[in-house]
Amino acid sequence: MFVRKLSIQRVDATGARHACPIRWIDNFAMRNFTNDAVFDDTLPAADGLLEAGHRVPLARLQPAMEDWFRRKGYLKPKERLEVTEMNS
Repeated sequence: MFVRKLSIQRVDATGARHACPIRWIDNFAMRNFTNDAVFDDTLPAADGLLEAGHRVPLARLQPAMEDWFRRKGYLKPKERLEVTEMNS
């Protein structure tokens, strides 16, 4: 089911990338297991790594995660989130 591996990176104000801690990713995933079915096919795997099924749309995942991370105070105003699919 979780055939895609997604890189979840925090990009700081200088452009440097940092793997998001698994606790951030897990916090987002658990919230969405109860509130948005489109993200049900996700599994936090490690710092900076989220496994996902094919029906999880990256175009919706990135802004949803970034919004959640900002509301939780994980991302600072000049930081952003980068979600990319990794090659197998």
